[in-house]
Amino acid sequence: MEKKALENEEDRKQKKTEKTPSHARWVIRVFLIAVALSAAMSLCSGAVLEDAGYVTATLILLLFIALGILFDIIGVAVTAANPKPFNSMAAHRVKGAKEALYLIRNAEKVASFCNDVVGSTVVTALISGLTIGGKAIGKKIAMKKSKDVIYLTAKVLSVLHLVR
Repeated sequence: MEKKALENEEDRKQKKTEKTPSHARWVIRVFLIAVALSAAMSLCSGAVLEDAGYVTATLILLLFIALGILFDIIGVAVTAANPKPFNSMAAHRVKGAKEALYLIRNAEKVASFCNDVVGSTVVTALISGLTIGGKAIGKKIAMKKSKDVIYLTAKVLSVLHLVR
């Protein structure tokens, strides 16, 4: 009996070491996807928000927030889902059941992607969008109130004794 338990333990250890290269590839893949998504969303939000009005910019930012919430819901649901109803649905060839089982079997990866990759990318895109939108507003103010902006800056410099 003990010999069998030791063999099972050794088999588990081998399986863990066999999964290591796959896990390393997953980590690299997720990293690259996160960088690419972040860059794409930042560029898109920047390009769209730079010339957008306040209403359009707000709607785009709300869309990014909604995407973040949606993917977070998916990520949490996949970790909590019970595969039994989907097994039954797959046996009856219900469309989407096989895909649901795939998601559940890969819950760790799916949750990581949905919660971490997409969540972080949405946050990055929001920050980028808010920064670009804020700069656009600031440029308009600077053009209309250039004298006031320069005078306020000069007063701060004189208080801090930075210009001699």
